[in-house]
Amino acid sequence: MKAARYYGNHDIRIEDIDQQTLEPGTVRIDVAWCGICGTDLHEYLDGPIFCPTCETPHPISGETAPVTLGHEFSGVISEVGEGVTDLSVGDHVVVEPYIIRDDVDTSTDNDTYHLSEDMNFIGLAGRGGGLSENIVVRRRWVHRIDNSLPLDEAALIEPLSVGYHAVKRSGITEENGAGKVALIGGAGPIGLLTAAVLNAMGVTVVMSELSPLRRQKALDSGVAAHAFSPAETDIVDEVNKLTDGKGADVAFECTSVQVVLDTLMDAVRPTGVIVVVSIWGHKSDFNMHKLVMKEIDLRGTIGYVNSHPDTIKLVESGKIDLKPFITGKIGLDGLVDEGFDTLINRNETAVKILVSPSGEGLE
Repeated sequence: MKAARYYGNHDIRIEDIDQQTLEPGTVRIDVAWCGICGTDLHEYLDGPIFCPTCETPHPISGETAPVTLGHEFSGVISEVGEGVTDLSVGDHVVVEPYIIRDDVDTSTDNDTYHLSEDMNFIGLAGRGGGLSENIVVRRRWVHRIDNSLPLDEAALIEPLSVGYHAVKRSGITEENGAGKVALIGGAGPIGLLTAAVLNAMGVTVVMSELSPLRRQKALDSGVAAHAFSPAETDIVDEVNKLTDGKGADVAFECTSVQVVLDTLMDAVRPTGVIVVVSIWGHKSDFNMHKLVMKEIDLRGTIGYVNSHPDTIKLVESGKIDLKPFITGKIGLDGLVDEGFDTLINRNETAVKILVSPSGEGLE
């Protein structure tokens, strides 16, 4: 089968490889669509980061490079392994793509399994990937979706789960969201999908974003009520106008840019919550005195934990429409020259580019 294989920095190859062996407790999924994630781009440009090297295997998967990429994917079950009784051939599914040690409790009773030692992801550290024609995944990480949900839209459930978990970390729920105001710094894919979750919970979303195309996407998709450029507008002043001088209840940092974090600290109300969603590759230098004097809660978030079922429900209920965020569809052969090139050099023109490993579904 065809697969996108990561060998190292600037070295991704489309190759024919053997399919994985179906084992007890696993299912084989024919991949319909796989999204290109910012993490994939970082591995290509600056890696290996999450991916293993040719010499050093990942401590859980035991695999070295090359590994198959792709962790944002949807598909259809084509084979069911021994012991799997609650999934069937033909079921439409998405995957929670964790690689976690076998001795870690990954039940719904544990809300910290995503923070366990050496945690990594399918499609980055081994165990196959969504940028291949099919993949074998352990039953625990497979989530059934309704067949009425288009599989291309379903490929966005993984990054949407990142947004869902970030919102949960902020303390916002469907029960208390109405009347709240949230400020999001950065209208990239995760910023937009976090906004989609907030909007579904009745929160008024204000977006701060330099790119006019991304600001327009936030407005046109309906996930943000307001979108401003920090180069043209005083974001803090606009938030104060919208909140009668109180400030935003919550804010989400989705850029890893210092000035954005500084703006969020100024824009949230006293005792407000700021959630840092982006991965920072450098130390932050913000005003600790301001954090103390405003009693700001600054919280981190990574991935998701028991988030996929609730995220799927939001989409299946119609509260979130993922279609506006699909801005391109390509075949596996165009992964680097079309997909990566667009997202690296013209990223403001795209939100989520989907790849069809089999070539099906492409016009």
